[in-house]
Amino acid sequence: MLLRRVVVLASAGVLAAGVAVVATPTALAQPTPTPAPNAQSLAANAASDFLASRPAALHASASDAFTQHPVISFDGTQFVPYDRSYKGLPVVGGDFVVMTNSSGQVMDTSVAQDQTIDLASTTPKVTVKEAEATAGAALQSVTSATTPRLVVYAHGSPALAYESTVTGTGAEGSSKLSVVVDAQTGKVLETTEHVMHGTGTSAWNANPVTINTTHSGSTYTMRDPSITNLSCQNLSGNQVFSGPDDVWGNGNATDRETGCVDALFGSQTENRMIADWLGRNGPNGSGGAWPIRVGLNDLNAGYDGSQIQIGHNQAGGWIGAIDVIAHEQGHGIDDYTPGSISRGGTQEFVADTFGAASEWYANESTKDTPDFLVGEQINLTGNGPIRNMYNPSAVGHANCYSSSIPNTEVHAAAGPGNHWFYLLAEGTSPTNGQPTSPTCNSSSVTGVGIQNAIKIMYGAMLMKTSSSSYLKYRTWTLTAAKNLDATCGLFNTTKKAWDAVSVPAQSADPTCSASGGITVGNPGNRSGTVGTAITAFTVTASGGTSPYHFSATGLPPGVSINATSGQVSGTPTAGGTFAATVTVTDSSSPAKSGSVQFTFTVSGGGGGTCGQNLITNGTFESGTTGWTATSGVLTSGANAHAGTRFAWLDGYGRTHTDTLQQVLTVPAGCSATLSYYLWIDTEDEPSSAFDRLTLTANNQTLATFSNLDAGSGYVLRTASLAAFAGQSVTLKWTGTEDAGLATNFLIDDVSTS
Repeated sequence: MLLRRVVVLASAGVLAAGVAVVATPTALAQPTPTPAPNAQSLAANAASDFLASRPAALHASASDAFTQHPVISFDGTQFVPYDRSYKGLPVVGGDFVVMTNSSGQVMDTSVAQDQTIDLASTTPKVTVKEAEATAGAALQSVTSATTPRLVVYAHGSPALAYESTVTGTGAEGSSKLSVVVDAQTGKVLETTEHVMHGTGTSAWNANPVTINTTHSGSTYTMRDPSITNLSCQNLSGNQVFSGPDDVWGNGNATDRETGCVDALFGSQTENRMIADWLGRNGPNGSGGAWPIRVGLNDLNAGYDGSQIQIGHNQAGGWIGAIDVIAHEQGHGIDDYTPGSISRGGTQEFVADTFGAASEWYANESTKDTPDFLVGEQINLTGNGPIRNMYNPSAVGHANCYSSSIPNTEVHAAAGPGNHWFYLLAEGTSPTNGQPTSPTCNSSSVTGVGIQNAIKIMYGAMLMKTSSSSYLKYRTWTLTAAKNLDATCGLFNTTKKAWDAVSVPAQSADPTCSASGGITVGNPGNRSGTVGTAITAFTVTASGGTSPYHFSATGLPPGVSINATSGQVSGTPTAGGTFAATVTVTDSSSPAKSGSVQFTFTVSGGGGGTCGQNLITNGTFESGTTGWTATSGVLTSGANAHAGTRFAWLDGYGRTHTDTLQQVLTVPAGCSATLSYYLWIDTEDEPSSAFDRLTLTANNQTLATFSNLDAGSGYVLRTASLAAFAGQSVTLKWTGTEDAGLATNFLIDDVSTS
């Protein structure tokens, strides 16, 4: 515990060394005792006897038949569900429930149908194919559909109908839609959406995030409605999180439900990525995945073939950031491709590629902006990222392959593979704001973009055997690149990237001869901002017979290529990561052609980024310069994040309020992000929020913390200032303590970017 002005703290690293963070699950109410078995038997028998009398409430015809489902017990009442059929056809809307007491006396019924069915014919006029086409038209795009089945529709006037389920993309995103089509007229009678777009407050992603949940009756659950077995659970009891509304989490990284918001968001982001970019049907390849369980008491996360468990960082926050979740689920993808989990020191780099691709697919403009660092947000041990893909040596891993790598600890062995993937995707000198990357042979590499890189990776995994190794991944990725691109552009870059990390050529490596005869210059990966004209650039070509004709696919909306000059220009109208391909055709007969691929990343609106740090004296090393604070807040000592000075709010153990503020101007058209390091330490028990720290900008709350957010060291926090572009802004932290135990709020290294 930090004692205000009384005891000098040890460094954060020393404090962290002996601290075990254990999350205590909230106490659960005692479950309702399971009723005696005979209560359910009595209910089932009583319901059957009740149906035999054909009570009027059921609107039953002589042609109706009923199917009883298992009895459900709750608080002494027994619920007996039924489905109905009419002349052998399932009845949509014919379901009902008979309720009994524990003695088997019928108490009530709940019946969906309100008319007795009496159809003139059960022979349809509309064909199955016609019904299938009508159902498919209900979505913007369809990835799968069930074969329409003939049913009786009983919501309202009974009608002969077809029912099917189409899965794909609708107006609000992912969709799994049941569609009922009139079998006589072809009219859509009913649609039912099974994807619930819940919202959640996340710890690691830009809020609010949208997650797909399941709704049944009056209860929502954190269960994916379309991916089999995918849910997020509290590891204590393996219970899926549920609630009466579709709003989840509180933004506190130590809260398990918030941990599940992050985890489910990350998983579903990866699922969309592998579907859209790789055409894969779920992580296991057959529409399924594995439950995610938050609550592992370890500085780690893991996949074990049947589940994904999420642990915590040194500060006690659950570590479900996108790159972590997608990495663990990536192990599952690896497991469910030929050859099972990759070997020879390659398994961690394989999973890291899926983490990076998922982060870039999400393309968040704040909080978790895409990069090629692993675990940079979660700060697992308080030392920053756990792996670095553009320069693995920055975290002590090898940049270059050697014969010792296969016998290196598996996470450290990921270095050369991660380095290869970065060079393949981004190259040595990216043009989209990503860092430069060294090579082991002093060569230059021009990247092909993250989407092409993960396609090559995945294509290699489909060739994988149980004898996988770095040397074989070189061969497999070259083969995959050759299969993806007949011009050999992807092949050549894949080869250069492996050469650049010292993975040697193999006798099994394929060769590639371009079929087009046209060489197209790679312009490098590009970036832009919605609503702002891009810096025009020209794609070059050589070989063949000029003049050339230029065409492009995959450019951002609002951006186009000049067919004669090859100049790319325009103003993006939508954000995202776009895999662009430019094809050049010459004037010979028959014509020759060539193409090049690159990634174009467009950030959301905001009109640009700030070129300079807007904070004055964010390190506090210049004393009070730039800051206004309560007496005693600006101080010095061993507890600074860096240097010797920092801001210390509260920590008195009595009713007290401290403030720290600075006035700055956010330039017009500037999408600024505030970053700062915060250490919260408390004497309070982790039961209620007694002491609080609030960050505001012009009196608008950007973040709120409390003693419940306490940890063992500094944590990097961020907040968007994009909404204040063109304004003078008063940034203000306010710390309030109650009359009880002390809570310390330490702030250091404040900046904007």
